[in-house]
Amino acid sequence: MKDILKYSNIKEELPKLPDVLLNTIQSDVLEIKSVNEECEKYLEACSKIPELKEAKYVVFSKYIDKANHKYEKFIFLGKDGKELFDVSGAEMELYGLLTCTNLNYTDEYKAEASK
Repeated sequence: MKDILKYSNIKEELPKLPDVLLNTIQSDVLEIKSVNEECEKYLEACSKIPELKEAKYVVFSKYIDKANHKYEKFIFLGKDGKELFDVSGAEMELYGLLTCTNLNYTDEYKAEASK
């Protein structure tokens, strides 16, 4: 799926997303999810990391297993895709903090993923 674009509307939804992130997300190397601002874990995390209040999305590797989570970097983005800050997996966990995005999969990606 390396040559198939993952999201059809990512450039429109996140116009300030840096090209390197755009390309790695579109090629399915990195994953992007929305931050769930209504969950308890979000509220707790905001008290430790105040910048999180501005974050709408987070980019991370879907290939790193939980045992190696502490070595990962999470890149937080604003509502327009602008990179805000990053946090290591040693500083916080994403589990329970994420929700689906408003990004639409391309037809080619859906077809390949269903194989």
